[in-house]
Amino acid sequence: MVMAALALLHNPILRNSEVKIMAKRIALAFCLLAVVTVVAAAQAPSATRFSMGGNSNVTQEKKSLYTRLGGYDAIALVVDDFITRLATDKRFERFFAGFSTDSKKRLRQHILDQFCVAAGGPCVYMGRDMKTTHTGLGITEADWDAAAKHLIEALDKYKVPQAEKDELMAFVGTQKKDIVEK
Repeated sequence: MVMAALALLHNPILRNSEVKIMAKRIALAFCLLAVVTVVAAAQAPSATRFSMGGNSNVTQEKKSLYTRLGGYDAIALVVDDFITRLATDKRFERFFAGFSTDSKKRLRQHILDQFCVAAGGPCVYMGRDMKTTHTGLGITEADWDAAAKHLIEALDKYKVPQAEKDELMAFVGTQKKDIVEK
C-alpha cells in the first residue's frame, strides 16, 4: 500500500497537487503505523517458561526490574535521596565542591537515566562512560563502600524488596572497576 501511494507521487499523469498530497498522507500514515507496530512489539512483556514438576509447562510473565521498582518516579525518589545523602556526607564534599545548581541537576539526571536503563526502563543514558567521568577524582575503595551504603539506605528508605535491591546493586557493582582508582 505504501508503495502504491509512493507510485502515485511519481506518476506523470497525476499532476494534480491534491492527489500528491493525499498520496503523501497515505504513505506517512502507513509509515507511522509501522513504527507504532514495531514499538508496541518491542514493549510487549516477554514470557518466561518454566517447568513445575512432571511435564506441565506454566507460562509466567517476568516483569522488568524497572516495573518492579515502580517505574521512573519511584527510581527518581531513590536517586534524589541517594544524591542528598552523598552531598551531605563530609567525606564526599570534595566531589561536589563548585557544582552549580545546573551541574547538580545534570548529575541527578545522569544517575537517574543510568539506573532507569539498567532496570530495563525506557530511558536513554546520554552521559560519558564511567571511566572517563571518574578518572582523576581519586575515588578509593572506602569512598565506593560509603557510596554503596548510602544507595542501600536510600533503597531501604523506600522499602525496595531485597531481590530488586540485589539486582540494582549488581548493576552498580559492574561500574566499580571504572570508578575506583585507589
